[in-house]
Order: sequence, then structure tokens, then C-alpha cells
Amino acid sequence: MFVLLTSHFYENFIFRSDHFNSLVGWECLCFRRDTEVLVSGRVGAGRFAKIGIPWPELLAPIVGSVEIVCGVLVLLGLMTRLAVIPLIIVMLTAITTTKIPILLNEGFWKMAHEARTDWAMLLSCLFLLIVGGGAASLDAKILSRSLPKQ
Repeated sequence: MFVLLTSHFYENFIFRSDHFNSLVGWECLCFRRDTEVLVSGRVGAGRFAKIGIPWPELLAPIVGSVEIVCGVLVLLGLMTRLAVIPLIIVMLTAITTTKIPILLNEGFWKMAHEARTDWAMLLSCLFLLIVGGGAASLDAKILSRSLPKQ
């Protein structure tokens, strides 16, 4: 019975893009490592330098800012399809530079554990790229006002 109730919840709430883009936006803002803008050392430019990304002092704040700005756009449902493209690029880069070495050195299960948030965000962004922001997004509201009533 619990499985039926939860599957109904996921089908009707989570996977309706109206609510889904809000969840992805919150995930981008709250659970990602946006401290790249503020903190160096373990997470910001220091982490970028450690994994071999060029110009870490320049790129870390840019990547953090992109995640924040695009996360807000996704959260609002404003230019959703356009906003998820940089997030997809960031996630593919993160998986390539940090999770593939874990896979090669420590095995699949360690990589799967470490990459679960990255994969969830990547797949969520791909979903929003395909479906768009949904009926509750600002895009839909702006478009409905600009179209003539029939």
C-alpha cells in the first residue's frame, strides 16, 4: 500500500514539470557546492586546482555564479530550457573530472555513492531541457499573456 501511495505522489507531484523545476532549482541553490564563489581551499579554487582545472582562481567563482544564477532561473521557471544547459555542462565536467577517477581507482560502488547527487542533478536538468518549465513557470505565464485570446 505504501508503494502505491508513494508512486502516486511521485507521479503527480515530483514528475509534473510544474513542481519539478522548483525542486531542481532548490537543489542547485541549496545542495550544490556554491561555496566556490566564497571559499577557497577544499571547495573553491583549491579544489579546482587539485583536480587539474586550468585557471582555478578565475573559473571557481564563475562556475559558482553560473550555478547560482541558473538555479534561480530554474527555480522561477524563467528561461528554464536555456538555464539548464550551463548546469548540464557543469555536471558533465564534475562527473568527468571527479567521479571517473574514483571509478578507476576505487571501484563502481564508491563512485556510485559519491556521484548520486551529480547524476540526480544531471538527469533532472536533462528532463527539464526536454519538457521545459511547465504550466506554473514564469515562462508559461509570460507566454500566456503575450498570446492573443482565441
